[in-house]
Amino acid sequence: MCHQSVGLIAGVLEKAGIPTVSLSLLLRVTKKVRPPRSLSVPFPFGYPLGKPNDAKLQHQIIRAALNLLESPEELPILRDFEPA
Repeated sequence: MCHQSVGLIAGVLEKAGIPTVSLSLLLRVTKKVRPPRSLSVPFPFGYPLGKPNDAKLQHQIIRAALNLLESPEELPILRDFEPA
């Protein structure tokens, strides 16, 4: 789905009281759209969770994204994924 569309939809959902987190493959677009919470990942299009069958890495990415929901920082929150 388009980064811009996802960011705009996330903003509307947040205003309705529904917390959101998105994964970003295009940091420059994400910075312009400013979704409420976004985790920037260093992977090519089609692979937002990294290589297929790499469950350990995929769990790390999902955990990092969900941790943004607990961050006390003011919105928007944009973080880079840093593998453990």
